[in-house]
Amino acid sequence: MSANKRPRRLYRYVIDHDKGFAPNPFFNVCTLACCKPVIRKGAELGDVIVGYGPAKYDLSGQIIYWMMVDEIMSYDDYWDEPEFEKKRPRTGGSLMLNFGDNIYHHDEATGQWIQEHSFHSDENSLHGGGNLKRDTDRTDRVLIGREYAYWGAKGPRPPNEFKEFVRRGRGQIYNVDCEAKKEAFIAWLQGIPDRGLIHDPADWSRDKKVRMLLDRKPVTC
Repeated sequence: MSANKRPRRLYRYVIDHDKGFAPNPFFNVCTLACCKPVIRKGAELGDVIVGYGPAKYDLSGQIIYWMMVDEIMSYDDYWDEPEFEKKRPRTGGSLMLNFGDNIYHHDEATGQWIQEHSFHSDENSLHGGGNLKRDTDRTDRVLIGREYAYWGAKGPRPPNEFKEFVRRGRGQIYNVDCEAKKEAFIAWLQGIPDRGLIHDPADWSRDKKVRMLLDRKPVTC
């Protein structure tokens, strides 16, 4: 095998908070810009990421989304790219704007991180800790996928023949012993005709704080 050609990885993990923030499936492109620093650091073009639902919503073993990585950007490039300006958070706007994930970039004068007000804002972030540290300390990479399917709480469960690819516990995993079976699982995912944003994030109808945002008058996207 060529040194430049490696088997693509199949990352699997459980999404504890499905608010449309990480991943962000809106505007016809799926982005993973926050959380999961191990995946964001290690993933390469062509790798596939699958997020499963949490047991707290009775979604264990159910796929919330999958995406294929076709572009990787630094936070500064993501912030500056006109295509992704719409993914900058706008508090008080529609839910998809409230949960924008384009929140990190460097101050040109000081070189320090700037964290825009967002779902990941917290008191510790103001001092370089908290979510800012967790999101940026290990890696400066945003994963972008234009081939994806995001079902929220309405996603499929893999057939029994692929039960070893189901993730139910904490953390993420990508090791696969059988290359052929991994590719068969990816082919199964790609064979499902759904693409793009299919249903709302699971938390939008389940989380009280999100439901409070729903009561506000939305701003047109």
